[in-house]
Amino acid sequence: MPLVRISLMKGTKKGFAKQLGEIVYRSMADTINVPPKDHFQIITEHDQDSLIYDPEYLDIARTDGVIIIQITLNEGRTVELKKNLYRTLAQRLHQELGVRLEDVFISLVEVKKENWSFGNGLAQYAP
Repeated sequence: MPLVRISLMKGTKKGFAKQLGEIVYRSMADTINVPPKDHFQIITEHDQDSLIYDPEYLDIARTDGVIIIQITLNEGRTVELKKNLYRTLAQRLHQELGVRLEDVFISLVEVKKENWSFGNGLAQYAP
């Protein structure tokens, strides 16, 4: 049910984006109960004109290594589950890919189940 959009600056090493996506998926599966095979991601690389961020908003020192992760998912998860996702994902990106914790920006967009169609023109999750 999640659709993940990941934005990062151009210039990462070959395979970095794919590894990044795998870490995001694994973190969601481990923390917010995303089922197996529910793996849909759009990963885009940008130049400085198309990925804009504030380098010090909320006194967090961000660099051009910033990664913006937007996850659209069904509503209903607890605040504790969400906090665990944020923490786990940032830590894994830091440990496995060397991403600075300060450069991990995560946004969750919660929607009702009837707002999905996975194909065939059907609303598979609609009541």
